[in-house]
Amino acid sequence: MYIDIPLITAMVAIVACLYASYSDLKSGIIPNKLTFPLIAIGLVLNGIYAFLMGEVWIIVVCAVVTGIIFALGYLLWKMGAWAGGDVKLFTALAALLPFNPLLISYQLFQVPFPVLGIYPFPLTVIINSILSILPFLLIYVIYIVAKDKRHLVGELTAPVKNYRKNIVLTLVITSAVNITLFITQQTHLQIILISLILIYLLSLLISKLPNQVKAVVVSLVTVAALFYNFQITIVSMAILFVSIIIIETVVKLLTSVSRKALQDDVPLDKLREGMIPAYNMYQQDDDEIFVDDKSFTQKVKESFKKRDPSIVTAPKGKRLVGTLAAGLTDDDINLLKQLKQENKIPNEFKIKKGVPFAPSILIGLIISLFIGDLVQIIQMILIWIL
Repeated sequence: MYIDIPLITAMVAIVACLYASYSDLKSGIIPNKLTFPLIAIGLVLNGIYAFLMGEVWIIVVCAVVTGIIFALGYLLWKMGAWAGGDVKLFTALAALLPFNPLLISYQLFQVPFPVLGIYPFPLTVIINSILSILPFLLIYVIYIVAKDKRHLVGELTAPVKNYRKNIVLTLVITSAVNITLFITQQTHLQIILISLILIYLLSLLISKLPNQVKAVVVSLVTVAALFYNFQITIVSMAILFVSIIIIETVVKLLTSVSRKALQDDVPLDKLREGMIPAYNMYQQDDDEIFVDDKSFTQKVKESFKKRDPSIVTAPKGKRLVGTLAAGLTDDDINLLKQLKQENKIPNEFKIKKGVPFAPSILIGLIISLFIGDLVQIIQMILIWIL
């Protein structure tokens, strides 16, 4: 009787990630009772598969890849980039699926799918999971805003309210695109990279024009575009307008709204081990406590404005508490309470809500199994465009 062990391990991996996602969303943990048995099950099933196939190297590669993924995850855990549950879940997936089981095979645009990476399949799962965290983060932030922080709805919908500004931006970009098309057609220099650069530069130039001059330029170019191809111009402008609103909304979700939605002020006596600080706290040479709560983007902007590159780097002084994913330790909590007794900090400490990573691992696994390695796909698209 034929037993399709790769199919079994793939199904086990998907079901396990579904349960891990549920647990991570509900309680913020990926339980050891799930991950530890999965590692054993993966090694046993692949051992049986190696025996049935008469290929000892299958279980050897499985054990080696599992060990490498655990070592990589452990290193990232020590650095504070990953939580312990994430490391163990990735290790379990490596034990279950050291190779792509190739559950399906199909072609799109003469490209065979799923697209295979040049590295072991578990690394494809990790990379795809990291790339998949963006759409999940957007959904998660929207959920938090709708449920607990409705005061942020106004900020989130600001791009829709500022429709006049976005209409002007749409007309400016449309004008830049049409001028670029005219130039490239006349010069027969139709290279997409040059065209994109030209569109960007022309958009900046038109935006900087005085309002009256800008209105004349935009009106003339838009009327000419409508005259030559009314339908395409109207449809393109509508798509561009909607795209601008979507992009601005996504940017807000990932920056200011995300930052406010995923932070809470917690009294010091309610702090618990593993909670993630929302900012780094430093003690300067004069014993003054300094809170570094500026985002990297804010630091870069301030650095350019003040022409001081040192602003981007970490502040001077001893770091007392950091924002690593490992979270607060008991020693950190005791230190914060001591600083409060010395009246150096307030009674509340800003905590960052950890974004559950297990749902992104589930999405990354499904993409890896049925679509392939996203890095390879992106590379293929870029090669095709350029």
